[in-house]
Amino acid sequence: MPAISSREWDRRDVLRAAGGIAALGALTACGSDTGRGGGGSGRPLKQMYHAYGEPGTQQAAQKFAKAYQDADVSVQWIPGEYEKKLFTALLSSDGPDVFEFHPQIHMAHERQIVPLDDILEGVKDDFNEADIASHTIDGKVYGVRMIDDPQFLYYRKSLLEKAGIEPPDTLDALIEAAEKLTTDKVKGLYLGQTLQPVQNPLIWSTGAELLTPDNEIAYHTDEVVEALRKLRRLYAGKALLKGAPTEHWDPASFNQGLCAMQWCGMWAMPQILEAHGDDVGIMPWPSSGDPKGRPAVYNGGWSAFVSAKAKDVDAAKAFVKWLWIDQKEFQREWCLDYGFHIPPRRSVAAGAEELKSGLAAEGVKLFNTAGIFDNPSWTQSMITTLTDVMANAVRDDADPERELDKADKKIRRELDKIFG
Repeated sequence: MPAISSREWDRRDVLRAAGGIAALGALTACGSDTGRGGGGSGRPLKQMYHAYGEPGTQQAAQKFAKAYQDADVSVQWIPGEYEKKLFTALLSSDGPDVFEFHPQIHMAHERQIVPLDDILEGVKDDFNEADIASHTIDGKVYGVRMIDDPQFLYYRKSLLEKAGIEPPDTLDALIEAAEKLTTDKVKGLYLGQTLQPVQNPLIWSTGAELLTPDNEIAYHTDEVVEALRKLRRLYAGKALLKGAPTEHWDPASFNQGLCAMQWCGMWAMPQILEAHGDDVGIMPWPSSGDPKGRPAVYNGGWSAFVSAKAKDVDAAKAFVKWLWIDQKEFQREWCLDYGFHIPPRRSVAAGAEELKSGLAAEGVKLFNTAGIFDNPSWTQSMITTLTDVMANAVRDDADPERELDKADKKIRRELDKIFG
């Protein structure tokens, strides 16, 4: 269950287009299932998911909806550009009542979502503390975490051993390892089609943050500029897999032997272990090698939100409470039966035997020691702006200092709009 789906869009385009979409036809053309869950009677509720890649996930979501007896819950399963379709739907009069997404401050400020403190009363301490903190905006909690998904570099142990390489612990060492591992049949490294999945870890690995605690720009440093230049040299060489059959969230390239190392999520671990057995290791994104540098793991995930435009907000909140707070067995199933995810609830995680040994236990350790969570002040348009920096400075060889200067102007405008 990938924590990041396609984010390469401009939210302003969605706002401009929304008026002419006629409420998107209730998303009929977007989802592969808009039928009723069929379990309950009473007010209908629409629940919106992005299309998870693991077999069985859609059927599980439908099963959960059918089991709920206090409303008739339909599951909208959205393939493709989920964020774009979600934001368009939230602007319509017939959007989802409940949906999954990531915590972002503008959604609270623009009253697209409602606080959920009341349904979390008495159970906040059972959630991972960082999951509560990353969903807290202006003192209120706006989402219930469903899954925690660390992302890291998978590597083939045998290929590194054959090349005489230790798992790299700096960016320079990663580039050198990728080059040494590259043959006429296997590329050394795969980071996704656009490199967007590693843009935050690249910044964090220098010791920098996206924003300061006072919500000022923190990503524009000399160390980040140099890291972008190094990534450009990697991209311009022959060691990086390009034109892969699937995106980074799918382990197909790694499993089929197209690359020796791949950035991917913990969700793919069962598939990877099935393909390669014990011949797999994981590591964080390596330190930049600078004095303040550090290894970095992106602790992504998905969370349940209630739309402020829900036909019955209380009924929508009651369903979220039932599924993601009361039904621990469904939460365990969602986290562990279709891929590997860390349950956000401490009481559920305590029983996750699948994560207590082997590679999964290593993933949990990296989650706890090197993991960095979403900052709700880092909005969708800021994500897109930084993706443009990666596209221009790394893929197109533009000057990274100049590209960051351009990004600063856009992001400052966004920060001023949010915080005044």
